[in-house]
Amino acid sequence: MSIGTSPPRRDGLEKLSGRALYADDFRPDGLLYGATVRSDRAHAKILSIERDPAFDWSDVTVVTAKDLPGPNIVTLMTDDQPILADGITRHVTEPIALVAAPTRERALAAANAVKITYEDLPSLFDPLLAEGHDVRIYGDDNVFKRLHIQHGVRTDTTSHLIRGRYRTGLQEQLYIEPQSMIASPRADGGFTVRGSMQCPYYVDRAVKRMLGHDRLNVVQAVTGGGFGGKEEYPSMLACHVVLLAQATGRPVKITYGRGEDLRATTKRHPAIIDLATLVSPEGELLELHARLWMDGGAYHTLSTVVLSRAILHVGGPYRCPFFDLEGTVVATNTPPNGAFRGFGAPQAQWAMERHMDRIARELGIDPLELRWRNLYREGDVTATGQALQDPGAFAVLRAAEAAAAAPVVRKTVRPGVENAELREGRGIAMAWHGCGFTGNGEAKIRGKVALEVRGSEVAVLSSSTDIGQGTETIFPMIVADTLGISMDRVFNTEHDTGIVPDSGPTVASRTAMVVGGTCEKAAQQLLGRLRKEHGEGDFDSLLQRWRAADRGLLRVEETYEVDASVVWDPETYQGDAYPTFGWSCVIVDLRVDVDTGEVIYDRVVTATDVGKALSPVLAEGQIEGGTLQALGWATAEEVVLDARGCMRNDRLTNYIIPTALDAPEFVTALVEIPFAGGPFGAKGIGEIPMDAPAAAVAQAIERAVGARLDSLPMTPERVLAAMEIR
Repeated sequence: MSIGTSPPRRDGLEKLSGRALYADDFRPDGLLYGATVRSDRAHAKILSIERDPAFDWSDVTVVTAKDLPGPNIVTLMTDDQPILADGITRHVTEPIALVAAPTRERALAAANAVKITYEDLPSLFDPLLAEGHDVRIYGDDNVFKRLHIQHGVRTDTTSHLIRGRYRTGLQEQLYIEPQSMIASPRADGGFTVRGSMQCPYYVDRAVKRMLGHDRLNVVQAVTGGGFGGKEEYPSMLACHVVLLAQATGRPVKITYGRGEDLRATTKRHPAIIDLATLVSPEGELLELHARLWMDGGAYHTLSTVVLSRAILHVGGPYRCPFFDLEGTVVATNTPPNGAFRGFGAPQAQWAMERHMDRIARELGIDPLELRWRNLYREGDVTATGQALQDPGAFAVLRAAEAAAAAPVVRKTVRPGVENAELREGRGIAMAWHGCGFTGNGEAKIRGKVALEVRGSEVAVLSSSTDIGQGTETIFPMIVADTLGISMDRVFNTEHDTGIVPDSGPTVASRTAMVVGGTCEKAAQQLLGRLRKEHGEGDFDSLLQRWRAADRGLLRVEETYEVDASVVWDPETYQGDAYPTFGWSCVIVDLRVDVDTGEVIYDRVVTATDVGKALSPVLAEGQIEGGTLQALGWATAEEVVLDARGCMRNDRLTNYIIPTALDAPEFVTALVEIPFAGGPFGAKGIGEIPMDAPAAAVAQAIERAVGARLDSLPMTPERVLAAMEIR
């Protein structure tokens, strides 16, 4: 059995040796380089697009919206975002035209030589102001989505009313490999698109719709990270390279520079969250009223479902007899926001965890004790009316407390601050996270996986990509153990939409749990087919009989089927919101420099319900990587916008993320509460590490220096300011 062990990553040696081919490594014969002409206005009419007559255009191709062969729409959830702006631009950095040239330098120079004439229009940057404003960005009220959930029975007992407002800002995914895509013409008049992406079939559908025909295949290249940033955005970039390839008849590649990638691509949605709770004198939650606003940017992208997950998680892992939850995602004249690890849940749970600390402070109750009193228990009912089974809140809290009992080994302070006054603090926070798509999302997708026997090996055909989380390793482990053969005989094929079925997108903590479960069932189907034909026996003996009978290709395809007991009403948002939940507890030990406000992380203890750790090393890597990303969100990562809504700090020198020098000691406890619907009991774990750390950091800072912080990020300047008003 390989499940429960940690074999080497399938893609590890290729990446370590430099043999792995990323999108920018591909240079087909005749390759041209593309570049994008972008708006420098937040909101304006486009009056003209002209070429600078002083520039040599002899080897340059230029395309605009008028050159599109089909609808000018980036196909996703809502038909509002153009492939190229036509007549109006709604945010700075919006693509207006494309160029292709023999070298990247020529392409960039040509893009700079395309001159746009504008007529400025009023711009809106504040979602609270934009909602219902006379300046129209989207629809008749600038609202992409409103959502209201009410459930339970209101209290008539003596209670305290406690209110708070909490904020989070933009966060950049900062994958190590920028956005990159190549389109190559095919002999049949179609195109092959190869690039860095999470969801090949998103790209496939978007480009086919633009082209108006199906002569297309999309192939994922080795992808250097995604974190949601390569979920929807690659669809636009793929349309751009195909447009240029169609115009030139040659392969065209666009790879963004880091600055362009930072300025132009999607970010985590900023949020403003007002919470009001009625609480008993003993600290028991009686009512939760939430009002949440999210900034969607200029176009819809995935904002509706980000809002959905935020609202469904805003109560945190806490029981409450009555919920009244309202959310709105608003259009503004800033670059569109989109998917990012956690998908709205981190913003919502940051607010609830800080609100729990506020309740504890006002009632004079220890924050840990308050959490013990209110955590979900078996059979408790959520805001959607879902009765919880096997909630792991208490299990992860006990595991985290046990792991945190060991003494903290303080980090060596870097040179120059050895004599600083550093004050210690410890913080704790809890989280839950729905695994998979909300409600009946999986029933709509019906993701598929195929298995083919090729010689002595078994090929796994799926569109679920590996973006660093370990899919290339996990799927072979699942199939091999189900078939009873060695893992080295199972491999994933290339993720090519011309070959593999649509397994659904690589998002929402669903890859291992949902698609991995489909792999397991496909392997069971393969064994069942052999046994039906040839009786009992192990896989190899049955395969030998199959071949002796000259039965030909042995292939099976399995479709994910939703548990029939799961009931969900998408209109009322009542029922079973998720097939299962993961649970997490985070304890942070840190020090604060009282002179500078700098936070030094010493240790982070996490205890996470993973269902079953298919590969403990990969599971720990997911959790520790996500936790470090959350620490960056907590105290360092701030997107600074100029007066046009354009990112000013668009370099790695001034958009600060944690490095290895900033990383604390990680103590990572894997708690296994198996989920019957996942392969070998596994749950999704990719997103939950993002949910709790920031709030634990805030509580630790408060305990260290008395600073109360309810907005992210908690930069040194904000820590110092909060210390002055404590």
